[in-house]
Amino acid sequence: MIENIIQKDKEFLIYLNNLGSEQWDGFWLTITNQFSWTPLFALILYLVFKYYGWKKGLFTIIFLTLLVTFSDQFTNFIRGVFERLRPNNDPEIKDVLRTLIRPQSYSFVSGHATTSTVVTVFMILLLKKHVEYIKFLVLFPLIFAYSRLYLGVHFPIDILAGFINGTIIGLLAYKLYDLLDRRMNL
Repeated sequence: MIENIIQKDKEFLIYLNNLGSEQWDGFWLTITNQFSWTPLFALILYLVFKYYGWKKGLFTIIFLTLLVTFSDQFTNFIRGVFERLRPNNDPEIKDVLRTLIRPQSYSFVSGHATTSTVVTVFMILLLKKHVEYIKFLVLFPLIFAYSRLYLGVHFPIDILAGFINGTIIGLLAYKLYDLLDRRMNL
């Protein structure tokens, strides 16, 4: 059963990855780079300080920074447990993928999917009372994670598990943030 799921996962990745073309490669290489999202992160900073002021805004940004760090380290822990090869390193399929970058770390779960989902869930819950269109932030992890399939460095299950992982961490983090906020009376 598990072997069948893993095989279907590989086949689905090959299909999605081979939809790519040279004319789009530069775009997806830009999308996968975290620094390309700087305008979005700047907007998030602006919204946090606009609606929460300097004191609570600074607390929020420090909390978010710790949250991203935790998410990243938790992802690395999971990767160390499962040690799933990345598609670009998988001898069974690496030669049939369009691979534009070649990371060497393990694949399961996707750090891009996990961390972007954590930030998205947390920020939507935090700002939904103030910013009507904050729900569109959900496009961030979807686009960001798809870039990893396009580039052949994650399997679809890695991405799906990253979304689930990020959603759970984001929800729990928001509950912790809310509890701390009420206790500290910011």
